Order: sequence, then structure tokens, then C-alpha cells
Amino acid sequence: MTYVVTDNCIRCKYTDCVEVCPVDCFYEGENFLVIHPDECIDCGVCEPECPAEAIKPDTEPGLDKWLKINADYAAIWPNITVKRDPMPEAKEMDGEQGKFEKYFSTNPGAGD
Repeated sequence: MTYVVTDNCIRCKYTDCVEVCPVDCFYEGENFLVIHPDECIDCGVCEPECPAEAIKPDTEPGLDKWLKINADYAAIWPNITVKRDPMPEAKEMDGEQGKFEKYFSTNPGAGD
């Protein structure tokens, strides 16, 4: 099992999760975070830290797409280990449906 970041992180990008991760397995895109599935130790400390509730265990049904997205982008985006401010529109974007199709960016973030 691993944890994955899902749709609701897009254009919110809260980083509370990266601050508590004991193995630094978060990677940063321009408007989204991902978890490297091979680095995640399944401890679960990140899940309750996400204000947008965008982190889920990959054992939940229907998350195969998100496992692939997390794995693919963790391989190319920079590592992030420090908490930063969320995106300016985070509160307004929290809970919007279909954010991947509307807003997902393949561009990397700044990382540490």
C-alpha cells in the first residue's frame, strides 16, 4: 500500500503534508503535489494533515489513475520537504470537481 495525492490538491497545493513526512516522498508540480509510491512507507501521517482531504490510501477503489499520476510525476518533479503557503486560490478551489481535466499542469514546481 501507498498513499496518493488526488484531484482536490490541484490549485490548492497545501504543503502541511510534506512537513510531517518522515521519508520526504513528496514531489512538487506547479499546482499539485504527488507522493512517490516506492518511497512512501505507508505511515499515514500525511493523510490527516491535508486540509483539502486530497491524500488517500491507494487501497480505496478507483485510485489506479492517481497512483499512476503520482508515480509518473514523482519521477520527474523536484522533491519538496518544507511547508509553504498554499496557492492564493486554495480556499476557492477546495472541493471543485474535475480539477485534473481543467487545471492540471505538467510543469514542475520549485522544490526545496
